[in-house]
Amino acid sequence: MSYFSVKCFGVGDGVPNVDRNHSSYLYKLGDVTVLIDCGEPVSRSLKAAGVGYDAIDRVFISHLHSDHVGGFFMLLQSLWLEQRRKDLVIHLPEDALAPLQQMLRGAYLFEELFSFKLRFQTLRSGEPIKIDSATVTPSPTTHLDKLRQKFQTKYPGRYEAFCFSLETQGKRIVHSCDLGAPEDLGPLLAEPVDLLVCEVSHFEPQTLFDYLSRYPVKRLALVHIARAHWEQLDKVVAAARKTLAGVEVLVPRDQEEISL
Repeated sequence: MSYFSVKCFGVGDGVPNVDRNHSSYLYKLGDVTVLIDCGEPVSRSLKAAGVGYDAIDRVFISHLHSDHVGGFFMLLQSLWLEQRRKDLVIHLPEDALAPLQQMLRGAYLFEELFSFKLRFQTLRSGEPIKIDSATVTPSPTTHLDKLRQKFQTKYPGRYEAFCFSLETQGKRIVHSCDLGAPEDLGPLLAEPVDLLVCEVSHFEPQTLFDYLSRYPVKRLALVHIARAHWEQLDKVVAAARKTLAGVEVLVPRDQEEISL
């Protein structure tokens, strides 16, 4: 991987795909490597990319929808069987902590099996996470708000979902994960962005492009594109380039790397 880059392990949306994996992105931020989301088949993607199992410094889980966390348990099993040595921190929403820990025990992935120390830290909106020379800052999205309104009485919880800014050595990246609306990105777009990796699944593409036209974004990578829009990809890209004059618009595929 390049010194500053993102390896797109899975750019698909939330439905089953024959041509796209589910959400998982490996960011190289100078000397720091972080994995955002663990959609399946992240463990196979790591192997195919030739990435060492000690390479990942942190894992960030944006929310618990299966297309973002479905490969998490196989990833941990891979780290165990490939004898990872370096300690690992998993950053995740508070609601995710207990069920993921319980599922690891249910899958017989006991901490005593690992050759490394596994720790979990809950995400707090707006609180920067310093990782050597890099900083990752979570910001809330409204992606789960409708589910909260409908089900919170029966299934209490925080219903948190996050997007992230990643900064190092003057480079600034924003990763959307899943949004309720483009406006969720507002707090992270106030400062110039070298690369925005943004989903196009939960709203019309033109709504996103119109919103982004107000902000200083240098490059835009469209990911997590809904099936209906994926089937008309040329029209989506043409609309983005027309609305966002001067912005480089990319549509990465699985295993494609974007360098900064």
